This record gives sequence, C-alpha cells and structure tokens, in this order.
Amino acid sequence: MFKQWRRRRAVQRVKPGDGRPLKPYRWWQWLSRGLFYVSIPAADGAERTYAVNVNYWDYLLNEAAADLYVQGAHHARSKLPTAFPVPGGHIEVAMGAMGLKRCHYVSEDGTTSQLTPDPDSAEGHRAALDRRRPVLSRWIGIGSLAILVIALLLGVPQLIELVTRWDLIAEYTGTWTSPVQLPDGANGALTAAAVLASVERALRLRYNWLLDGGDFDSSL
Repeated sequence: MFKQWRRRRAVQRVKPGDGRPLKPYRWWQWLSRGLFYVSIPAADGAERTYAVNVNYWDYLLNEAAADLYVQGAHHARSKLPTAFPVPGGHIEVAMGAMGLKRCHYVSEDGTTSQLTPDPDSAEGHRAALDRRRPVLSRWIGIGSLAILVIALLLGVPQLIELVTRWDLIAEYTGTWTSPVQLPDGANGALTAAAVLASVERALRLRYNWLLDGGDFDSSL
C-alpha cells in the first residue's frame, strides 16, 4: 500500500511535454547526461520507442528532473523520483548520490526490466563491456562492492569518534575512541576509491541505501 501511494505521488509530478525533438547523444555528455530507451507495444499493437533523458547537472545545480520522449518527440517532464505512465505500466526513474539508481519499466503485473542505455553514453559503454567481457565486468562489479564495504567498515568508526567529540554530543554520550585510526592520506585515498566505486555502480544502476549514499527520500 505504501509503495502504491509513493507511485501515485510520483505520477502527480508528471507534466505534459512540448513536442520538441530528442537531441542525439554526444560523446562529451558522458558526465552530464543519461539517455535510456525501451520499446513498448501500444493498444493497437504497434511498438513505440520511449526514451528517458536526464541532465545530471540539473541534479547538482538545481533539481533532479527527467524528460520522456515518445518516438523522438518530447512527451512529458517530471521532477525526480517519478513514474511516467506508459502503456501496460510505468517507467520509474530515480536519482542516487552518484547518478541514476533506477530507470526501469514496471508492467502492471509487477514485472520489472531496466531500460537500455544509449550506446554512446557512459552507461552504454559500461553495458557493452558487460556483454563483451562478462567475466571482467563481474570482477569490476565485485571490486566496486568490496571497496564500498571496506570504506564503510573503516570510515564509520572514525566518523563516530569525530561526532562524539562535539561538545553537544559528548555531553550526553561521552567521547568514543575509534579502534580504526588511518592517516589523512589513507582516508583521502579511501574516499576517492569509494567515489569511483559508487560511480561504477551507478553506471549499472546498482544501488544500496547504505553503501551508495543513503538518500532515502529519492526512492520510489
């Protein structure tokens, strides 16, 4: 029931489009744009191509939003997270801390399938690697997950120690000393590795609230 309520709230964010054409993806947009496709049969049986376009800079500088195109024409726009109504279900889109965490077609029977990234996008190149070199792709994914787990295990105790040093907190909890003490250089390297690992997971639309940012409110 709660999930249905959140989906209805997401649908209410959808606004009509203006019919403008979808611009092709350019190589220099790797860091600024996500573009995904899915073909869905209409009531008359004809398949139509739906495209979801997301400007990542909008997420960083203004607010996260997505545009839906049908057969290359702008059909709708919505703040994120959202659920675009389409024949037979919805296209759900949500942002994580490092990129898209969800861009899926959810049919009325609950079947879920991830949209296909544009082949020229960063997500498309990552998907191509998965097709061409599945073993290497799997190990990269395992490595990203391992880095985030290690960063969590080593970083959280140090963060707790830092927080308990604040006078307002220490007054009630006392000061806690972390059993993990890393030099600043090691912490910096670990943070950089964790950011890269999160970006790699975002390229595959993999997301876990604990490991990839913890932004609860952007879920559908």
